[in-house]
Amino acid sequence: MTVTMLNRGFHQIPAHGGIAELLSSAQDEVIAMSNLTPAGPAFGPRDVRPGLRYRAIYPDTARTAPNACRHLGAMSVAGVAVRTMPYIPMNALVIDGSIAVLPADTTNGSVAVLRLSSVVTNAIELFERIWPDAVPLADSDLPDDTDLSLREQEMLRLLALGATDEVAAAQLGISVRTVRRMVAQIMHRLGARSRFQAGVKAADRGWLLERAS
Repeated sequence: MTVTMLNRGFHQIPAHGGIAELLSSAQDEVIAMSNLTPAGPAFGPRDVRPGLRYRAIYPDTARTAPNACRHLGAMSVAGVAVRTMPYIPMNALVIDGSIAVLPADTTNGSVAVLRLSSVVTNAIELFERIWPDAVPLADSDLPDDTDLSLREQEMLRLLALGATDEVAAAQLGISVRTVRRMVAQIMHRLGARSRFQAGVKAADRGWLLERAS
């Protein structure tokens, strides 16, 4: 990863690839405030890993913009607690309460990475101040095409037929770990406490019938 050192506790990295590398080292929590502009630091559903806490705040306008709404839906399905509010006061990403990623005043697609405690603390305090007033994204807010991907529906169908995680992984061409992560995300999405309950709720929504027909 190419890094431009500016001074102690502050450097720049390319937004493309650089942010994903930082997120891969997260151990506890990732929080984000984003107005979804290209220049702002952000993360996507593929950056979300099980066992960590993710919270993100976006502008209310994202609820009515088709592409942005699909992004919010995908984030929610991945396990991110998504909320929106009328105005995002700051574009920032904070990792494990120790690293802040902010827009850089450049034209080369870079973002600024800061480990300065004052900057990190200010970003966290701002996030925590506006989080309670932000409106959670509800299931009814999600577009239909964010319910489940075709792969997720096929995985549920296989598991409903009695396939083990190993068999489902082989059929789908993915790892067993990925199958288990997908199941955990679907359970979270459905508010299910067990795989059986997730299967029942998925059947109620017609997901299993749609793929089995």
